[in-house]
Amino acid sequence: MDSPFEPALPMERRILARSLEQLRRQAGMDMVFGGPVHRGAAAMEITDLTGVRTRSAVNLVVRNGEGLGGKALRLARPVSVADYFSAQGITHVYDHAVRPEAIETLAALPIVVDRTPRILVYLAARTHVPLGDRWFDSFTPFIRRLERDIAVEDEVSRRMSLLRTRTPADQPALSRADMCDIARELTELAVAVEDDVLRRRIEAIGNRFAPIEMSIAGGAPPMTLRPREIDVLTEIARGSSNKDVGEALGLLPNTVKSYLKSAMRKLHAGNRMQAVLIARERGLIR
Repeated sequence: MDSPFEPALPMERRILARSLEQLRRQAGMDMVFGGPVHRGAAAMEITDLTGVRTRSAVNLVVRNGEGLGGKALRLARPVSVADYFSAQGITHVYDHAVRPEAIETLAALPIVVDRTPRILVYLAARTHVPLGDRWFDSFTPFIRRLERDIAVEDEVSRRMSLLRTRTPADQPALSRADMCDIARELTELAVAVEDDVLRRRIEAIGNRFAPIEMSIAGGAPPMTLRPREIDVLTEIARGSSNKDVGEALGLLPNTVKSYLKSAMRKLHAGNRMQAVLIARERGLIR
């Protein structure tokens, strides 16, 4: 099992790989391919592809300002051509990779976070496809979701880096209150993303910082959860999805949701990770 601190692929590649096929279906295009952008947006490398016939574009490095993708990197906005080989507004240094795929219509969409391109995605068709503002606008929610996921992972990585570099000589050790604050902040980040893999990773990191016993302001009254509610929260605290919880406990997915919803209501929690944190605070789970 991969550690939440060490994803199997670099973050941008992992986010791109899980999105390509969905993007191809939504776009109605023959091919979708792309890759991470190097620091400073000097270039990008095509690492992930779907719908291709050849390997002509695999590991191709596209430099800023060169080709359609390089133009998108330079402008930090989507660009397209309806007839690639006759297009006048781009350089054609990558024709050798485009020609084997018989691409006619090509669009390049940069995924931009903090004004810096992080991923470049190409959408290609082997026939003429009219691309207008409405076509590009249809991808706005999808692109915003990818940008948000990258921003959240950036923030999680930044916080983890700060914690790793802390030394007793630099700063005092984290207090119980500090750890509680970190866990709650990570909870808020987890709620902001829709991707299950990313959310479970953030929750797993947050769980590492949640002290097993923390004082509760104002002295919360004793809370009793049903055994199955405790079982469900215990599994969720391990980073399990609802499906995984159901398989581990022999419960139907809707039953898991019911127990979780009941536990959240009793604990006055706004989401699953808050329920785990509160249950730990009150000594209901480890």
